[in-house]
Amino acid sequence: MEFLQDSSFWYLVSFVVFAIGAWKFGKPAFLNLLDTRIEIIKKEIETAESLRVEAQELLAQYQRKYRDAVKDAETILDQARVNAQGIKEKAIADLQAQLKRAEEQHKDRLELMKQEAIQQIKEHAALLAVEGTRKMISEQLDAKGKKKLIQQSIENIDQSLN
Repeated sequence: MEFLQDSSFWYLVSFVVFAIGAWKFGKPAFLNLLDTRIEIIKKEIETAESLRVEAQELLAQYQRKYRDAVKDAETILDQARVNAQGIKEKAIADLQAQLKRAEEQHKDRLELMKQEAIQQIKEHAALLAVEGTRKMISEQLDAKGKKKLIQQSIENIDQSLN
């Protein structure tokens, strides 16, 4: 029984007694602590899972909104292209109509200028003819012939007025 005298033996015995006492009295507290910790972790997992589900729902919602916004933007762009094409066609048609009107106005102006030029030429020709006739008459008629011609002109004017 020499081992009863050995301090290492008593250290071992006291350690075993301590371990058994700690196991018997500390086990419920330790298990209670572990159970509490497990419950906290379960709640955190449930919270994380609900947050994950909520985040997925928000992601899906924002993806739908994004698709709708892209679709709306495409619709707006298509409408803008159609409007731009319509405006372009209308501008071309207006420009062509304006050019046609300007061309018609220029033609009318040219025709008017042509008529005025013809009228001026006729008037100038008539003046030249009258002047030539006057010169010819004044050179070829004597005083008696002039009186007779003046008398005939007066009678012609009198007849024209009646």
